[in-house]
Order: sequence, then C-alpha cells, then structure tokens
Amino acid sequence: MNAKYDRIGIDYSRLRRPDPRIEKLIHERLGDARTVLNVGAGAGSYEPLDRDVTAIEPSAEMIKQRPETQAKVIQGAAEKLPFDDNSFDASMAVLTVHHWQDKQAGLQEMRRVTKGPMVLVTFDPSARPWLTDYLPELIALDEVHMPQMAQYQKWLGSIDIEAIPIPYDCLDGFLYSYWRRPQAYCDPKIRPAISSFWAIENAEAGLAALEADLDSGAWAERYRSLLSQESYDAGYRLIVSD
Repeated sequence: MNAKYDRIGIDYSRLRRPDPRIEKLIHERLGDARTVLNVGAGAGSYEPLDRDVTAIEPSAEMIKQRPETQAKVIQGAAEKLPFDDNSFDASMAVLTVHHWQDKQAGLQEMRRVTKGPMVLVTFDPSARPWLTDYLPELIALDEVHMPQMAQYQKWLGSIDIEAIPIPYDCLDGFLYSYWRRPQAYCDPKIRPAISSFWAIENAEAGLAALEADLDSGAWAERYRSLLSQESYDAGYRLIVSD
C-alpha cells in the first residue's frame, strides 16, 4: 500500500493539531449524522468525539500516532472502501484528497457508502497566497495535485463550496496556516509536517529570500495589510455534497 505519510508523518500529531474554529465549521456541516466515516483520517484531527466515527487511513505511521481515545481505525485507501452501500450517515475527508492516487474513484467510493452529507476540506489551486511569491513551485505543485473546484462538481454533482477563513493563530500547521507568522516557514522543526515541502525541490532559495525580507523589514512593508487581519482567505475550501 502506497502511504507517503509513513515517511513524512513523523511528529505530525504535535504540529497538526485541530483548530477549534475550523472544527466547528466541519461538524456543523455533518448535520445530525450519528455515524461518520473519516477517510484519509491521519492522526484523527477533526473527528467528532460525540458521534460514532470509523476512520480509514493507509499509513501505519499515522495510525500509530492516533490517541487511544480516538475512533476505531482501519488501514485502507479511499479508492476501495471496505463497506457496504449507505453504511454511514455522513463522511468527511480533511486535506487528504490531493494525496489519493485516483481522486475521482475515492470520492465516488465515499459517495457510495454515505447516505447523507460528504464534507471535504480542500484547497482551491487557483488561489495565490503570499507564500507563492517566494515559492512559485507551490503553484505548479497545487495545479498538478489539487483538483479544481469544477472537478468536484463533475465528480459529485451538486455541491456547496464555501471559503474557510484561516485565523491568524491557527493551531493546525498546514501549509498556509502561518500566513501572519511568516517566521514559521524558516523553522526546520515546523516544515516537516507540511507535505508540500517534501514535494518541491530547491525551496532553500525562496526561504532564504523570505528570511532576508523578514530581517530587513521588507516582508512587513510589503504585506502590512495582513498584520491587522484576524483571518485570511488562503484558498482553503469546505465542500459539501448532500
């Protein structure tokens, strides 16, 4: 089983803690579902504790990091879910679709086993957060791996899409969560929990330019409008298929 997080998931549970504000958005869109499937579940972030959750995750490393109090987990892949049709009231997949080998097959499998809402957290590759000014390689990476919003509609039919505002002090250390804490990108202890840094080459030059601009004050001058914002639309989207 191809599970890249066996390699890159070290210390993931410490650096990728669920943010309660994002968690609230996800749980609200799950509605009154009692049984929930979490696909590509990782270490269990954002799983509701007050419902009957089943998790499926391909990576043994990520499964190992799940707390004992977390939902029961099955090692497996989205593209071949080991469940009967309509087995769950709802399903969820948080920042995982871009890692799947066959995204269409995985989403259609989720739809097959889900009676009610499918709730997805993903990224719109047409977005251009400021970090791409320093690392344009991220644009090319996202365009290859992140489905366009129109693709979700093609695969799932009618969907709702809404922007997820990322708080300035977001607890979850995904790629663009540090939009108002740019020093974090220069920290080699933080980058390993961000999969994009494992996928792009020659990030050193862009990160060196960022560090220089932080030291000189050029970054603060260029992006001064961000420093007073409580949240930021970095391109993350909540997609719901009912």
